[in-house]
This record gives sequence, structure tokens and C-alpha cells, in this order.
Amino acid sequence: MALRLHDEPGVEETVDLVLEYALKAVGCDYAGVIFVHSKTRVETIAATDPLIERLDEIQMEAGDGPDLAALEDRISIIVDDTATETRWPGWAAMVASAGVRSLLNVRLYTAGTTIGTLNLYGTRPHQFSTDDQQVAHILARHAAVAIGAARTEENLWQAVDARKRIGQAQGILMERYDLTPDKAFAVLLRYSQDKNIKLRAVADQLVEHGSLPD
Repeated sequence: MALRLHDEPGVEETVDLVLEYALKAVGCDYAGVIFVHSKTRVETIAATDPLIERLDEIQMEAGDGPDLAALEDRISIIVDDTATETRWPGWAAMVASAGVRSLLNVRLYTAGTTIGTLNLYGTRPHQFSTDDQQVAHILARHAAVAIGAARTEENLWQAVDARKRIGQAQGILMERYDLTPDKAFAVLLRYSQDKNIKLRAVADQLVEHGSLPD
């Protein structure tokens, strides 16, 4: 499992594999992954059923629920029965009405950051045991490291690609207007600042269309 997770080429593929393993290893009915982008912004990255995205939205709209609690200060949470859950009664009532009775969530985190949560859902009350929780913890540890590495690699390649594109745009300006590399870069930077658009976007416009933004 660990080898396959670390061999996946990107974040999307890694998360999909995490959900595949979760369904098999824990025996849940649904699974999903939430990423945290900031203290006020979280996002459902992947889910095995559209229902899970709606359940996540319920928490976001209410600003309260087990997934958000796990992001704050809990490593793992089990909800034995949404029909009798008292910690998040508003969330629990809506989830129970959707046919989901149990929840097991585990925080995805590395030594440096909290990535999000892995959320496992069951249609029966008391569906998850402490053994299931331990298995989910093992999966989450490997998943967090693999996802963190995939995100870092994607950011690296995006940065490399942006640098190459900016270099291409510099070359066009140098040849067209007989500019030095520094002056060509200064032109791109000035357009970026004046138009309030990213430097990469200015370079893309020049390379793909042969002109700078109007």
C-alpha cells in the first residue's frame, strides 16, 4: 500500500488510491478526503459518492462538525450513531436523514502541517470499531506523507514550467527589441504589476499570441 501510494504521480491519483484502500481496509460505505487551505477554507478534494460532498457542505455551512473538530485539535473522531449524537446535533440530524449513521474520521497531517481529514461513513450505527480506527490511522499516516510529497512535487514542476515560460518570453523580447535579459525581464515585470496579473500569465500571452497584454 505504502509503495503504491508513494509511486502515484500526482495529488489526484494519490487521493483516489487512498479512498480505494479505505473502502477495502475499513469496510465503510462511503469515503472522502477534505483538504484545509486556511483556517477559514476547506475543500472536498475527492469522494466516492456525491452524497459525501453534500455532507461536507453541511459542515462548512454550519461551521461545526466532526471533520472541522478534527482539523482543530483532534487526531481522530468516531460518531457511533448520528441519530443520537449530541456533540454536533444540527449536523448529526441532517446526516442521519441522509441515511448515514456512523462516521470515522482521521486527521491527515505530517510533522510540518495539517493537510486535511480522511472521512469514512457507514449506513449502520456503531459500524466502526477501535480496530477500524487503528487501521484508519495507519492508512492516514501513509496517505498524509504521500499526499504531502505529491503536492510538493507538483508545486516544483509548476515552478519549473513557469520559469521556462518566462525565459521563453524574455527571449522573444530580447530578439524583437534588442534588449538585455535583465531589461526584458523588467518589461515583463512592469506589465505584470501594471495589469495586476501574474508574471506567468504575461509570459504565456507573449509566447502563445506574440503580444503583451493590452
